[in-house]
Amino acid sequence: MELEEFLTNCQKKLGVDFRNTELLRHALTHSSGAVHPNESNERMEFLGDSVLGYIICDHLYRTYPDIQEGAMTKIKSSVVSRTTCHRLAEEIGLRECLILGRGMSRLGKIPGSVLANTMEAFIAALYLDGGLEKARKFILRIFRGEIEKMLVDNDADNFKSLLQDYVHRKLGKVPEYKIIETTGPDHLRSFHVGVKIGGESFPSAWGATKKIAEQRAAENALAVMKGDPPKYVH
Repeated sequence: MELEEFLTNCQKKLGVDFRNTELLRHALTHSSGAVHPNESNERMEFLGDSVLGYIICDHLYRTYPDIQEGAMTKIKSSVVSRTTCHRLAEEIGLRECLILGRGMSRLGKIPGSVLANTMEAFIAALYLDGGLEKARKFILRIFRGEIEKMLVDNDADNFKSLLQDYVHRKLGKVPEYKIIETTGPDHLRSFHVGVKIGGESFPSAWGATKKIAEQRAAENALAVMKGDPPKYVH
């Protein structure tokens, strides 16, 4: 396959569009596939790590004003970790876009660090090609689910437990949760969940995981039962 066709296919797979495909080629080139050290993605990886960290921190600060510094630090550290970057790179198919030397194969065993580093280099290429907003669009599309998972895991208020306790005390009943709809590919799945209490339906909610959607639906139901408007509407 010609390089130009290969890069076109990679852009389609990853859901991006580069004005300068040379930046994309550079970001996808592992040191084993580079003719000269400066043609590998190692320098881009350094830049991409900082861009990723900045976008995640900025998103947390602007979107979640009630989260304290300690929690933001914990969430950011997990979301930008090599482990997370490796897993998400696998999920979006970045492995199939690697440019490797003859001693390595995209189909064989590739160290997780190679994919994690390529993810960071790819983010740098997006930034260099279209600025922070282009990088932000991709990062939030791919990493938002991880942020929401961490928010649920770190949330002191477990709304499902709070709702169950409240309903049991007030009505002697148990909330029932049901998935109404799911959308998106496996790595970007969204869940639409509703909750019923004694046959009465409450405002449903969407989430990046079933757990997140159930928590949001529980928070909605709890608010309505207390006479407040639901937080999550669609």
